[in-house]
Amino acid sequence: MIKHIHMLLVILSFAGLAARVILAEINPHAFKQKWIRMAPHVIDTLLLLSGIALVFIDSWFSVDYVWIIAKFIALLFYIGFGILAIRSQGKIRWFAFTAAVLCFLYIARVAVSKLPWFFL
Repeated sequence: MIKHIHMLLVILSFAGLAARVILAEINPHAFKQKWIRMAPHVIDTLLLLSGIALVFIDSWFSVDYVWIIAKFIALLFYIGFGILAIRSQGKIRWFAFTAAVLCFLYIARVAVSKLPWFFL
């Protein structure tokens, strides 16, 4: 059950990032609305809590856990590029958004394969 909730939150988080980047491009004044500023934090907090719960429920720390560390590091880059994409303009915004999407795809691939170096 937690895994399904986690996957739903992943989809909501990514869709929210994409929507906020597009909104920042076409209507930056919309960010003055409180729910637009708060919703991503609620979703991402629940996402992180569900991820932590999965780690402990499935005892992933008792086996090779390098993939979890790789996902966490990629998550930090995803967050950084996402912030840059929302706050920047022009080419920098779209470069940062592309980098965030690549981080997201890496995280998803590692989550499925449990191999942080799947590309080697």
